[in-house]
Amino acid sequence: MHIIKQSSKMKRYTQLIVVSGIASSLGGFAHAHAHEAHNQMLQMNQASQQQTVVMETSKTDHQKHEQSKLVYSSDVQDAEHSHHNEHGGQIYQSTSLENAWAVDEDGKGSVSTELKTWVGTDENKIFIKAHVEKAESEKAETEAMTLYSRNIADFWDIQAGVRYQYQPEHQLDKDQWSAVFGLHGLAPYFFETEAYVFAGQDQRWQLSLETSRDLLFTQKLIAQPYLNADVVLSDESKYAKKSGLSKLQTGVQVRYEINKKLMPFVDVAYAYHKGVEQTPWQAASESEKGWLYATGLTLKF
Repeated sequence: MHIIKQSSKMKRYTQLIVVSGIASSLGGFAHAHAHEAHNQMLQMNQASQQQTVVMETSKTDHQKHEQSKLVYSSDVQDAEHSHHNEHGGQIYQSTSLENAWAVDEDGKGSVSTELKTWVGTDENKIFIKAHVEKAESEKAETEAMTLYSRNIADFWDIQAGVRYQYQPEHQLDKDQWSAVFGLHGLAPYFFETEAYVFAGQDQRWQLSLETSRDLLFTQKLIAQPYLNADVVLSDESKYAKKSGLSKLQTGVQVRYEINKKLMPFVDVAYAYHKGVEQTPWQAASESEKGWLYATGLTLKF
């Protein structure tokens, strides 16, 4: 009886040990699972933080890249603008107005006004030239040209345009139009040169040459030798000029530059005019030559 009771106690003790072991095992498994879950959460947090850092870094790099693109674009635009200005992009303008009063060897006087103006860049310009001359006891004659000028080499432009002439002494064809082609530039030894070909109605073909050079006595006193020549190649108009060298004027103009805008001058020149042909509308004339003396004022704007 006593043995049976001890056996019963031993069984219950064994059951308690087994239950405690199972409980302990379950507790250890639960603790291990919780620890593993905690580690996974830490890893996920670290990954999330790393991803956030990467995203912030990428965003910062993108912003820097965009800023660098804007800076580069601005630099490129500034460089292009500077290059454009340095290579003929700027627009310039110049105007000169010359008034002269002249007298020949016979005491016959004349007055003339010459306007030259241009606007444009180093490569492309528009020239406007006008010349009005009135001899004593005669009506004023007018000549005007509009030219497009294109740079083709250092110091040289090619020009093309139209010329208009008004000659009030003619009974017919007072208005004359001609096409103009020519060169404008700086010849060797600094001779400023203009050479033109004129093609007009009635088979009027003419060459024109103007050249001059400045010689400095002082910074303000300047001498300018010059030569102007017209050559008639053909002329079948009602008021035809004789073919060949039609007009020649060479001389020296001495100016004093009060400033770059105001310049009085004196001029001494030798002039030659060949005369005109005999036609049903005009009588032939002989050539004329002699000295001319002039004074005047040049204005520049």
